[in-house]
Amino acid sequence: MKRFAKFILKLFGWKQEGQFPTQYKKLVILEAPHTSNLDYFIGMMFIYAAGVKVNVIIKKEAFFWPLGKLLKKAGGIPIDREGTKNKVETIAGLFNKYDKLNLAITPEGTRSYNDTWRKGYYYIALKAGVPILLTSIDYKHKTGKFGPVIFPTGDYEKDFKQIEEFYKGVNARYPEKYNLSDMYLKKN
Repeated sequence: MKRFAKFILKLFGWKQEGQFPTQYKKLVILEAPHTSNLDYFIGMMFIYAAGVKVNVIIKKEAFFWPLGKLLKKAGGIPIDREGTKNKVETIAGLFNKYDKLNLAITPEGTRSYNDTWRKGYYYIALKAGVPILLTSIDYKHKTGKFGPVIFPTGDYEKDFKQIEEFYKGVNARYPEKYNLSDMYLKKN
């Protein structure tokens, strides 16, 4: 899969910046911008090209036969989104269940425009005691970037300034749906 992913990225002119930090056994991977379904596939090609296994949270209802086996093989972890349990607590608890866990999360929470990012990714990492890897896909420059690793301090506003700085100016597939795009920043 690693060679296939590298081939596909090269075929379509995409290049990688930075390296996946393999020294960490557990990470929350922040994936942004997320304005298109294509973002997931391109992002996964970069992950496969790095030779890393990544997991994603998927609503448990999607894990029916035969799709459920495929989703699990692709790194899907079922979660009950309707339950009364705190989702941050539930997801942070997954880090105790696995020896290695690279959990990819899109902070926008939707492919539509959203004024603010959801903070769940941050509190999951904080509660689980794991770092956050910043990653991006830039359509204008056809670049997938593995950025810095952030260790949450508990001061969200302070830590978010560092996160925001990494994502400012990244060119989403649909910039009008991305609140940190140059187009958005010029309006505000």
